[in-house]
Amino acid sequence: MKVRIGVGLGTRTALHDESFGLVVDELERHGFDSLWLSERISGEAPDPLVAMAYAAGRTRTLKFGTSVMVLPGRNPVVLAKELATLARMSGGRLLPAFGLGVADPVEQQAFGVERAERARIFDETLAVMRACWSGEPVTHHGERFRYDGVRVLPTPGRLDVWLGGYAPSELKRVGRLADGWLPSFVTPADTEAGRATIEAVCAEHDREIEPDHFGVLVPYSLGPAPERLVAALAARRPDLDDPSVLVPDSWDALVELIGRFVDVGTTKFVVLPADEPTDAAEWAAHLDELAGVVLPLET
Repeated sequence: MKVRIGVGLGTRTALHDESFGLVVDELERHGFDSLWLSERISGEAPDPLVAMAYAAGRTRTLKFGTSVMVLPGRNPVVLAKELATLARMSGGRLLPAFGLGVADPVEQQAFGVERAERARIFDETLAVMRACWSGEPVTHHGERFRYDGVRVLPTPGRLDVWLGGYAPSELKRVGRLADGWLPSFVTPADTEAGRATIEAVCAEHDREIEPDHFGVLVPYSLGPAPERLVAALAARRPDLDDPSVLVPDSWDALVELIGRFVDVGTTKFVVLPADEPTDAAEWAAHLDELAGVVLPLET
């Protein structure tokens, strides 16, 4: 199995100035597989599309993805054009991952989509985007979008779409629509069970997801997980007696957890520091350590 490890920036990141470029340079220098950017309109995190374009221009091998970009509320044709352009200009290093958006009134207001509408709009938006990436004229008469002969060029080449989520409806969506699965806040047992569900749904729709396109986002902490994160995990995973088990609290614990994920067939990892370094110098030192710990796990 081809194990690959990238680094994620959460919605609380403050890397929205020139220090972002310095972190990108360090990721490339160490040979990390990828950089993943979260989206939050009302937070300090940079816009993922702009930040990915900036990262692409500074690097030659680093891949970059979104964890995740919100689809409901966006123009699918315009976004298809933007992503196709970025995929071509970067030599195929784009890894788009999409989601419904957080259940937050401010965020939903920004995207102009009612919560109850998000799933239907998501499915239709992705269908339009995939049609646009074919390079052929698109005719689509759907619930929200209507197009007659619209065409998007250039085509992006191969562009695998990753989706997250672990709820039953989300697993079914992955099975129906995705090329890869990248959930967060899950255990190895969760991913093993989720993969079985996804592959069953794929079979129902006469499609498949490649074996090395099952990944996971892993937050980690060097010490006890931050209380704010534990509280958020408790709300998100009330089924777990101790939600802190989702956040390894040392380098050894992170390595051990990645190993358990690999044992159940997970091969793509996005590791995300629960408490980010505060400036570029701290980031450089942290990435030196992280690279020495996790990159030997790649195969």
